[in-house]
Amino acid sequence: MYAKHTTDPDRAAAPDPGDAWPADAPHPCESWPDGGRGFRETLDRIGDKWSVLVIGFLSRGPLRFGVLHQQVPGVSQRMLTLTLRHLERDGVVSRTVYAEVPPRVEYQLTPLGESLRTIVHALAQWVTDHHGEIESARHHYDAG
Repeated sequence: MYAKHTTDPDRAAAPDPGDAWPADAPHPCESWPDGGRGFRETLDRIGDKWSVLVIGFLSRGPLRFGVLHQQVPGVSQRMLTLTLRHLERDGVVSRTVYAEVPPRVEYQLTPLGESLRTIVHALAQWVTDHHGEIESARHHYDAG
């Protein structure tokens, strides 16, 4: 059964992959008023590889830029900066500057960002669980 929309990350359970979308229920992708433009923009932002990784690492708690840069594999400083700015603009991440010498800056998830925790963790777990199958399918496809 599909869970109703909730902002509580502990209640936003992923649907059972074996469940079909109920025939009498409109799919969320069908109800966007602007032809889906807002949906695509939001999904593009929170669903890109760097945002998913940043949200995942920040779900453990606030981190400084340098620590986050070390933990997110393969991200450049420029791309991490852009990703954090976009997530901050969208209200998913907050940036706190401490009046110290040198200044200390920490990033953390906002309540809106916290609501993505369960979704991002489920996505990361799915990728981890199915990585071998995906690699095998790619190899088979490329060979054939």
